[in-house]
Amino acid sequence: MAGYLTTHVLDTARGAPAAGMSIILYRLSRDGRMEVARMVTNDDGRTDAPILPEGAFEPGEYELEFHAGAYLESLGVRSGAPRFLDVIPIRFGLSEAAHYHVPLLLSPFGYSTYRGS
Repeated sequence: MAGYLTTHVLDTARGAPAAGMSIILYRLSRDGRMEVARMVTNDDGRTDAPILPEGAFEPGEYELEFHAGAYLESLGVRSGAPRFLDVIPIRFGLSEAAHYHVPLLLSPFGYSTYRGS
C-alpha cells in the first residue's frame, strides 16, 4: 500500500460540513516550506481527491493550512478585527506508507484535530 493524505472539515458551530474552505499543503524542510497542493473543500467538507495522492507520497514533515477566516467570513460570521481564528496551521509527520487522515473540527473560537482513519 502506498501512502496518501486526506482531510475532512466540519463546522461544529453549524453542525455541517465546511464547504468552500481553501486548504494548502506544504512539505517542510530545513530550507523552509514548499507548496505541494492547493484545494477547496466540497459540499461534504472533503477535497475531491487526496491532498497528497499515492504517487506523490514521501515520508517527512508537512503542514496543512486551513483558511478558516475566509470561510467564516463567507458565512457572515463576525468575530472582531483581527479575527480570532484566521489561518489554522497543523504540522504533522508522515513516517510510513499508510492512509493519513487529518480532519479539522472548527467553530469561530476554537478547533481540534486528530489522526483519523
